[in-house]
Amino acid sequence: MTKPVTSAELDQRSKLHEVFALPQGRALDICLKLQKAILEHRLSPGLKLSEDEVGEIYGASRTVVRASLQALAHSGLVSMEKNRGAFVAKPSIREAHEVFQARALIEPAVARLAAAVITDRQLALLHAHLDAEHAALHAGDMGKALFLSGNFHTEIADIADHRIFAGMIRSLISRSSLIIALYWKRSDTACESHSHHALMSAFEKRDSAAAESIQKSHIIDLHSGLDLKEKPAGGTSLSEALQG
Repeated sequence: MTKPVTSAELDQRSKLHEVFALPQGRALDICLKLQKAILEHRLSPGLKLSEDEVGEIYGASRTVVRASLQALAHSGLVSMEKNRGAFVAKPSIREAHEVFQARALIEPAVARLAAAVITDRQLALLHAHLDAEHAALHAGDMGKALFLSGNFHTEIADIADHRIFAGMIRSLISRSSLIIALYWKRSDTACESHSHHALMSAFEKRDSAAAESIQKSHIIDLHSGLDLKEKPAGGTSLSEALQG
């Protein structure tokens, strides 16, 4: 019998931090906290990330905070503007199209690879991701549900055991979160959980062709769910988002 997967194990397995070039330490810790706040949509695209305010919230020096913000900028989650400072990145309409076009090319191939090698333990991990996603949806926490949905996709990349594709998918998932925060129009299907269940069925059958086809349709459907028009920045303050 396959051992149940705990929520702590899911958190430990999340590898979205691997897009950062930081050693273990305070800067990486703050970087991961800011990343999570961005990916859970608590920090809106375009929000200013003041070094002083971030440092005050986390009890860190400006030097440490600056290293965290620069790492986030390198990953595409933050933009650094000369003489203005750091802001949560605000993807353009062109970037939104390009990110989902790239996902539609890469992720179906990765799903095919994963279906061919997936183990019972890995199936249990994916089921746990879905359960956690549904719990967040029922709790009304759409930001967390979308974060978990992104982790579901990166988990598939890990199962496929293709390091280059996995790294690319992590970067694309991070950018997708900002795009969804800015341009999503179909709140009733934001996580497309029915597509994830269909993928699970294909994985359980080890049906590579079906997994590839379902994943491609899923990404295309996500792309079509974007309302690609300019949106005003959100009104939540930095301190409210990080301390609330």
